[in-house]
Amino acid sequence: MCAKVNMPDAGLEMDAGHSMTPGGDVKPPAVYILPAPDAPRVWGLSPAERLRRALAKLPVDRVLSQGDPWPETGTVVLLRGDVVYDDSVLDGVIARPGIAMARTAASGEEPLGAHVDAASAPAAADWLGGKGEVPQGVSRVSPETVGQAFRGRLRKRETPYCLPVAGDVRMVERRMYMGAYKGVTDAITKYVWPVPAMWATRLCVRLGLRPNAVTSVGAVLMLLALWLFWRGDYGWGLLAAWIMTFLDTVDGKLARVTMTSSPLGNVFDHGIDLVHPPFWYLAWGIGLSQVGLGLPAGSLTPLMVVIFGGYILGRLCEGYFSRRFGLEVHIWRRFDSVFRLITARRNPNMVMLTLAWLLGRPDLGLIAVAAWTVLSDGVHLVQILQAEIAKARGVRIASWLRSAT
Repeated sequence: MCAKVNMPDAGLEMDAGHSMTPGGDVKPPAVYILPAPDAPRVWGLSPAERLRRALAKLPVDRVLSQGDPWPETGTVVLLRGDVVYDDSVLDGVIARPGIAMARTAASGEEPLGAHVDAASAPAAADWLGGKGEVPQGVSRVSPETVGQAFRGRLRKRETPYCLPVAGDVRMVERRMYMGAYKGVTDAITKYVWPVPAMWATRLCVRLGLRPNAVTSVGAVLMLLALWLFWRGDYGWGLLAAWIMTFLDTVDGKLARVTMTSSPLGNVFDHGIDLVHPPFWYLAWGIGLSQVGLGLPAGSLTPLMVVIFGGYILGRLCEGYFSRRFGLEVHIWRRFDSVFRLITARRNPNMVMLTLAWLLGRPDLGLIAVAAWTVLSDGVHLVQILQAEIAKARGVRIASWLRSAT
């Protein structure tokens, strides 16, 4: 089994121990996980099982079991079965032969992993087990230098980690949970939901609930909120809607920390997120007549055209920026990330609708959503124009998070 190994760190040279196929492709390393049968579970999984699930998605030759013979050629990645590894660290270790990864602990140097040639694998295993020295010719590195701090998929910059689970398991779980949280998102998701969503995620793990089950409950609540808005029962509708948005945070975090994400679940979750918001606003507008606050005759239709058209335009702007410049508009500059906190997406709009309902003027809430949608689209169009001008001048369009401190 041979494949091209992605090299996440530019400028790294291949070590002589990394074997090559006749066609020039890099042969993926074998992986050995040091047994740790007594290691506590983290988010419902043993560290070793978590590693196996992560490695199934990475370019490795095979995972060795205890008692298997060491490979005679190629390289071997050695990892501890009682340590939780950041995805970025795993990518880095697999891509860098000739390293021994360790961190400085209270008791001294603590071995965490290695990537060595096959002949050095037994010695590296002894070193990881605390019974020997680092093999000759192997460079010592830390997790921070192996992994990438910039996480484009999660729109954040975060220090890579390796966490032994023998100590405070709750601390390890908390670190992993926050590591799975998106850095650039709306204000509610970023500042209000993290702690309660972590509690809910932990409860789901204890109950054995899977992410798709949480998404299904959210889908039912989404439809319930739609119906209640249509009837003008705004208070109950808002309650259902806010619980749905909360569960929309929980299901994603549950999938990441338990490593149970799937293509179907991803389509299910993001499909619901993409489609439902403008229909909530339509139902809200229809429900106004039920509470005696109907809009002037003939004004609901143009208002809905603005909301639906603006919603679609906003999504198209975001998609265009990603395709054209190779990154999301929300992580280009610091301003773009700050604006994502309040841009006209579901949660910020729900804040406006909730405040309007509390003030007894749900009609003004709908008008505010329409106005903010237009203004947000204007900002997106300006962002695209600025990026086009910068690109024409030869400026590289890159995320500010790559160099943020």
